[in-house]
Amino acid sequence: MGRSCLFEVKREVLRWSAVLVVVCEKRNKKSFRMDMTTRLKCLLMAIQQYKESRTATNAAKLQKQVEEVSSLPPEQLLTPSQALPTECVTGLVDLAGNPNTSLALTSSIVSLLEQLACDDESREVLHSSYSLTSTLASIIHSHSATPGEPLVLQCLRVLQKLTYSTRIFQSMNYFHELITFLMINIQSHNDELITPCLGLMAHLCRDNHSVQSHIKSLDNVKPFYRTLINFLAHNSLTVVVFTLSILASLTMNEKVGEKLFDAKNIHQTFQLVFNLIVNGTDTCKYAVDLLVDLLKNAKIADYLTRYKHFSVCVSKVLGLLHSKDPESAAKVLELLLSMCHISGLRSLLCEVVFKPATAPKLRAGRRPGHDPDVKESGVVLVQCLSSSVDGAEARTLQALQLLHELMEEALGADSVADCVLIYVEILLPVLVDLLRGLDSAEGDAQLKKHCTRITHVTSLLLVLCAEDSTRTVVSRQVSAQLCLSQVEELLSCCHNNSPLTCPAPPSDNSLSQVSSEALLKTLELMSKLRQQVKDMVTSFYKMLQDQRIVTPLSLALTSHHRESVQSALSLLFEATPLPEFPALILGECIAANNAYRQREAELSVKRVAVQEFPPTRTNCSILDSSTGSIHKTVNGLADKMLNGLALQEKPKDSLVSEVINVYEQKLSAFESKESRLQDLLEAKALALSQADRLISQFRVQQAQAEAEARKLGSLLKEAERRREELQCDLGNQVLEVERCKSDIEELLKHNGRLQQDSEEHQTLKGAYNTLLNRLNESDRLLKELQAAHISLTKQNENLKKNHETLQLQNDRMVALVEEREEEIKSLHSDLEQKDSDLTDLRSELRAEEQKLKEKEQERRDLEETVDVLRKELDKTQQARKDTSIKASSLEQQKSQLELKLKQKEDELNKHSAMIAMIHSLSSGKMKNDSNVSL
Repeated sequence: MGRSCLFEVKREVLRWSAVLVVVCEKRNKKSFRMDMTTRLKCLLMAIQQYKESRTATNAAKLQKQVEEVSSLPPEQLLTPSQALPTECVTGLVDLAGNPNTSLALTSSIVSLLEQLACDDESREVLHSSYSLTSTLASIIHSHSATPGEPLVLQCLRVLQKLTYSTRIFQSMNYFHELITFLMINIQSHNDELITPCLGLMAHLCRDNHSVQSHIKSLDNVKPFYRTLINFLAHNSLTVVVFTLSILASLTMNEKVGEKLFDAKNIHQTFQLVFNLIVNGTDTCKYAVDLLVDLLKNAKIADYLTRYKHFSVCVSKVLGLLHSKDPESAAKVLELLLSMCHISGLRSLLCEVVFKPATAPKLRAGRRPGHDPDVKESGVVLVQCLSSSVDGAEARTLQALQLLHELMEEALGADSVADCVLIYVEILLPVLVDLLRGLDSAEGDAQLKKHCTRITHVTSLLLVLCAEDSTRTVVSRQVSAQLCLSQVEELLSCCHNNSPLTCPAPPSDNSLSQVSSEALLKTLELMSKLRQQVKDMVTSFYKMLQDQRIVTPLSLALTSHHRESVQSALSLLFEATPLPEFPALILGECIAANNAYRQREAELSVKRVAVQEFPPTRTNCSILDSSTGSIHKTVNGLADKMLNGLALQEKPKDSLVSEVINVYEQKLSAFESKESRLQDLLEAKALALSQADRLISQFRVQQAQAEAEARKLGSLLKEAERRREELQCDLGNQVLEVERCKSDIEELLKHNGRLQQDSEEHQTLKGAYNTLLNRLNESDRLLKELQAAHISLTKQNENLKKNHETLQLQNDRMVALVEEREEEIKSLHSDLEQKDSDLTDLRSELRAEEQKLKEKEQERRDLEETVDVLRKELDKTQQARKDTSIKASSLEQQKSQLELKLKQKEDELNKHSAMIAMIHSLSSGKMKNDSNVSL
């Protein structure tokens, strides 16, 4: 009793300290909020001043305010629940879309909006709530005559960010003009525009059949296809990826697409995409999206199953999960999950992740990532689960989904491999760590993350429990106490835990729904393990008889998800025979949920009926009535004129022309009045739509404020009730504290004795561990020495056999060496003879050259007496010709002899190398005379 009182006192002290910390944080946030509110008010005032007077001074003030607001956190500006940030962003978007706004101010506003679009949620808010996409398209359209302007490039960059993974409809303003602008500039030769235009076109076409059909229906689509095909040979890989993405979206089921992505070209595409993913460039996510889109085609998916480098590429892709960038890792996991949806690729992924070649190196006793021997690709997934990088929650959930798919495939086989069991032993401690850390005192957003993670983890554990061998491994890691504490925390997370209140069914993303799903999964896991884990049966049936279980069971039984209903029914079958199960309260909750859903359905039908017949507004009714009366008057006058002309048998031309002129003047007056009324009608309709939008925003804000007020009121009542209870408890606990002091002193003495026993135990434990390590090391060394002895014995036998074989070869080579020596001697004698013949021929050649010189000298001398000695000159020329012919023949013989000499030298070198090799093999010593001859 005294110990429990002491714990209560400590808990109260910790709670009040936490309250002080929260108060300090609220003060800091309040000061920051006041600073932010002041800046936003100044920005809104500057926007209104610039709208009233578009002067350079007001533009400079507004631009300065925009630059100051850009330093605020983006999430503070994109809060639809607050009116001031909403008005500021709306005003900035309107000014950016106005063509009368200066270029510098528009560029500053676009820069701020680009800074706001920092994540998927912000981009969705800017696209849906503020229509930023159509505004940027209008800016591009107004500056389409100068596409190289920096503002156009800036808008293209922001549009490329906004339209990523976002569906764009043809009803968007300036949609057709944007498509035309992109197609024209893609076919231009401006490299600065080609890449952003291709990226934006790829985002617009991806998974959007309306955009694809619109582009295919254009007249200039064939030249556009030819331009895209030419881009496949571009130097920039980013351009190639965007081009392939566009072609895959537009031509996948056409003849052009069949030719581009046939069996001959698809392997090059696979190689390109995997190289881009593995190298980790900026186009990594676009390459992943391209491969995911290609895998939607069954034929291309079949090609990938036959890709010979698939295992190596997947192993390298898994290595990217070590990256500290959560976005890159999430894209890699998205790719692997899309591969899991294809049966042939799922089995190949299991082979890569649970690779049996290095599986025995995995040890369950070591933490993943700390074992230097682990080279498994699947260990990277385990490291993703235990990663503490900021923003890694989505990556953890994707890794759990991937492991869920792979484990289903691996455990669904006829026999479970040993490497899978070893992998499960490594995976389980990490999964158990993920189950811990849930605290109901955290915020709703953090609790949602924890509950979603628990749902995925328990789903994976249920897959592991489907097989007997893996269920045994799971039962060793999961304890009844862990599951019991988990269920207690999840029950406290559910909204309205009181069994007497049956709340309305929450949305799919609410904390109550998420925690209910996690709770049912945990109970289902306890049901699977109740026979293998100690005290699990008691904990399981205790939780089923808790009255708080009614709320999650009723939500699951009335859910539209099939798996939730089946899980709840299985638990209901287990809980119905129990004596304390609150069956009546469960029935009341189910009836209340059904009544709430029926009432919602009736209200939705009424809302649809009201939308089909909207109430008339005063301005619109007046304009419509006036326009209708004008049309009736004009039609009546035309009918009267025609009838009057038809009744006259012989009308006079002058009267008819006058009547026609009168009616033409009246018709022109009515047409001008009608055009003015039509303009007024459009202006009123625009103002009315803006008023409706403001009214809807005000209603949403009012509903949120009322909900917050009701919530704060309930919290205040609960706090008052809790304060009164604590005041009574505090008086009792003050009396018990004094009695606890004596108990504390006795506990301290007992703690000292236990501390001495603990130190002795630690000393004995350390000595035991030392001896155990020495024994394990000795066993390991003995096994290694035995293996080395066996291998050395085998090597000795092999060396003996090789020695005998080499001895026989040595004898044969000695005989062969003697024969080669005789041949070498004969070749030497032939070579000497050829050398002597060559020297003789060279001396003859020199003599002939000398004679030729003398003849030349004689010819010069006889040129003076050419008329007298012509006959002698002819003879001399004939002799010179004979001599030159003989000299050329000698030159030819010389070249032939040199060629033969070179061949002989090559043969001699070969023989010398062969003799040297023989000598090295036989390890004999050659005689001195043979060395000289060589």
